Amino acid sequence: MSIVESFDVEDILRRPQASVSEKEPKIEELLSKLRNLQQAKRVIEEELKEALSLTNTLQDEENALATEVAKLQGILNEKEETCRSLQYKCEDLEQESQRQSEVKQQKEELVQHYYCQIQETKLRHRKIRMKFENQLQQLIGQHKSLSTVFTTERLPTEVHSAEYTTEQLLKAEHQILEQVAHLQEEPGNTQNMDTCLDAETLMHGELFTHTLHN
Repeated sequence: MSIVESFDVEDILRRPQASVSEKEPKIEELLSKLRNLQQAKRVIEEELKEALSLTNTLQDEENALATEVAKLQGILNEKEETCRSLQYKCEDLEQESQRQSEVKQQKEELVQHYYCQIQETKLRHRKIRMKFENQLQQLIGQHKSLSTVFTTERLPTEVHSAEYTTEQLLKAEHQILEQVAHLQEEPGNTQNMDTCLDAETLMHGELFTHTLHN
């Protein structure tokens, strides 16, 4: 129990309601009570200072906590914004990946289509070449059989003509083979390749006709 609790201020302030016959309190008692009152005042002032100091400390801690809360709230907002940004980027990447997958599938289908066209063109060219070789063999056979009906004077001329015709046919074949090889490197030129093959057949026919007439 503190001095304040044990000391009643009213004991000093309240005037005793004693009768006239009673004696006035002594000065020593009044001084003693005054000292007790001053001591109680000092205790109260000390306790008030401690309370104010504690209040300031708590206020500082509250301000620090409020600052920390604001800082953490700012960090949280930044993290949430970063999370949303990463989520948007992830969605964009998924869409881009799906688009690239579709484009890749389309390119694979297109490459397969071109590959089939090239194989068909090669097969058609092989057939045409075989036909050309058969016709060339027939032409050579015809020239050999005709040599029996020509005189000795005309034989060198006919041999030279046959060699020239054969040379021209081989040159024409070589040129067309080069054109076909060039067109095969460009899958989109299948129509031009067919045109070259038709031109090859026509050229062979013209050379055959010219040779037979000679």
